[in-house]
Amino acid sequence: MVEKELLDILACPKCKGDLEYNEQDDTLVCQTCRLIYRVEDDIPIMLIDEAKSF
Repeated sequence: MVEKELLDILACPKCKGDLEYNEQDDTLVCQTCRLIYRVEDDIPIMLIDEAKSF
């Protein structure tokens, strides 16, 4: 689970846009870039090369 304080300051590394937390999949989603960033052990993996498209 990603804390709300962290979500408030995180931005998509590609477009610098807002991210949405998907609690069910434990991922961060950028609707603008259509990328999904995974979260492992409560740490967001914010690497563009590691993101998945949807």
